[in-house]
Formats: sequence, structure tokens, C-alpha cells
Amino acid sequence: MKKIFTLILAASALIYVSCKSDKADKAMPSAGEEISVKLEAISKSDIGEVVSASGQFTTDDETVLSFKTGGLIRKIYVKEGESVQKGQLLASLDLTEISAMVNQAQLGVEKASRDYQRAENLYKDSVATLEQFQNAKTGLDLAKQQYAAAQFNQSYSEIRAMSDGVILRKLANAGQIVGPGTPVLQTNSKGESDWLLKVGVSDKQWSKIAVGDSATISSDAVGDKLLSGKISSKSENADQMTGSFMVEIKISNAKKSNLASGMFGKAEIYLSKPESLWRIPYESLLDGNGDKGFVFVTNDKKTVSKVPVVINRIEHDYVMLSSGLESWDYLVVAGSAYLSDKSTIKIEAE
Repeated sequence: MKKIFTLILAASALIYVSCKSDKADKAMPSAGEEISVKLEAISKSDIGEVVSASGQFTTDDETVLSFKTGGLIRKIYVKEGESVQKGQLLASLDLTEISAMVNQAQLGVEKASRDYQRAENLYKDSVATLEQFQNAKTGLDLAKQQYAAAQFNQSYSEIRAMSDGVILRKLANAGQIVGPGTPVLQTNSKGESDWLLKVGVSDKQWSKIAVGDSATISSDAVGDKLLSGKISSKSENADQMTGSFMVEIKISNAKKSNLASGMFGKAEIYLSKPESLWRIPYESLLDGNGDKGFVFVTNDKKTVSKVPVVINRIEHDYVMLSSGLESWDYLVVAGSAYLSDKSTIKIEAE
């Protein structure tokens, strides 16, 4: 009984495979048989491109503050995130060394002034020469300039807010020795019309983007609302860390209360210069690999040719081609599964 059941299963399997094979043979066209296809007229059109990029929000007036002279930081009076007012004292150096320099310069002025007065009196009495008198005058002028420079350095031994704003970053601490120009604090203003989104793009995208191109920006910080902006500048060199090129988008409708420097945003940049491309259905493309692929085309609607094409980009259900269709009138958009180069075709009724 068990043997009979096994034989029945084997016979059923053979019948199923045979039927499936017959159906496949019927589906496959025989050699020389016309293959039904659908065609589409080939035409080139100007297609606007959208570049997607992401980056961080910042402002166009972010400023890194530092001391004019080096020295020991005595105190930093603010914290990160703190609001400040124009002219507010933010940080100061220990003035012991700087004050000594100012005093030395002041003493130098006093000595040079006495030397000049003595030389003037001697010159009037014809005891000193004109050269000696002029040298004394030059010495006094030099001493006064040195004193002015020392006073200037002393005045910039403290950091004050350039405008009303916020402390973004504190880059040094009290007790730290810093050199001239070493970043200590980073600030921005409280304006609402100076927000930027800095995004990184590839070299190919950079070459297509132009200053003035419009963009829409989305961010979790503003919910479903889209921000509007325009390209305000493009970097002229690649970022050393990422290899991308930075593009700045100036935002026109951002509110200070909704954004903070460093927040993440996504941009859709609408290129003002459309490209002349062929737009074909995705199903028409064969053997796609990188920016290369193949399609079937015809001029006489009787035989087809398999030709190579260059892919510009893919958008949803369509492929944009930049070259390959220059000499052809019709594209096979359906029925290409069984085609080969020089296959004979017949046009399916719509």
C-alpha cells in the first residue's frame, strides 16, 4: 500500500512539471516569431532637478571672541546658553603682567619727555646740536606710541559682547593660559532674519547649484511647517574631513524661538537651470549598473535594437537619461522580456 501511494505521488509530480513546462513553452516565442510590444515616442524635455541635502542650522553673525593679547584667564562671567547684552563683560585676563607693561610704557614717556625738554633748552642755548634735539623729539614720539599700544592691549584684555545675543560655546576656562587670538567664546545675535542652513553636497551637485536658487527646509524643530530659503553662498573648496562642498541657504521665515544653532535640517534645493533629458519608464531600462544601462528602441516599428544609455538619475517610477537615444524615434515600454537585438516586433493595440 505504501509503495502504491509513493508511485501515485511521483506520477502526480511528473504530470505537474510537464504541464508547467508546456505553459512555459507556450509563453516563450519561437525563433522568428513577432513579439508583441508597446512603444512610446522618444522626446527630450527640459526637466528641473531637485537636490536633497542635510545640514545644521546656524546664523550669519556667529562670532568667535578672543583676547587681543595672551595671558592667564582671570574669570569667565557667562555660561553656555546664557543671554547677553551689548557691551556686557564676558571674560577678562589677569592684568598683572599687562598693567606692568602699561606702567613701563608710561615711565618711558615721562623719561622721553624730560630728555626732550632738556635737549630743547640746550639747543636754544646753542649747546646741543639740531640733530640731538630732533633725536630727543623722535624718542618722545616713539615712547608715546608705545604707551598708546600698551593701553590698547590693556583695553582688549577683556571680552565684551558685540551685540545682544546668546553664548553658544565656551571654549576656555578660568585659570587657562591662552595666546593672542585663541578662541574663548562663541556667540550669535538675537535677530530673526539671519538664520542659515549649512549643507554638504557632492561636487556634481555643487556645479549645478547657483546662488539664488530657491529651497524648502524641514526640521523636527518646526514640525510640519516648511521653511523657505535661497542659496546665499557656495564654498570654493571641499571640506577636508568629509570631502563635500558647503552650501549656505539663507532662511526667510525662521523664528528665533523655534531654532537653535546646531539643530539638524533637511533641504530640497530647486535648481534654476533645467536639464535637457529623456524621461523613460523605469520598466524600460535593462541591465542597469551605476550610470549605465540598456533599452530597446526602433525607428521602423518592425525590428528593435538594444542600445546603451547613460543614466542621469532615477526619480520614483522614471529614469532620466542624458545620452543614448539621439538617433531613435520609439522606445519599447512593454514586452521587452523576450526581446533581443534585431528581434521582430508587432505593436500591441491600445
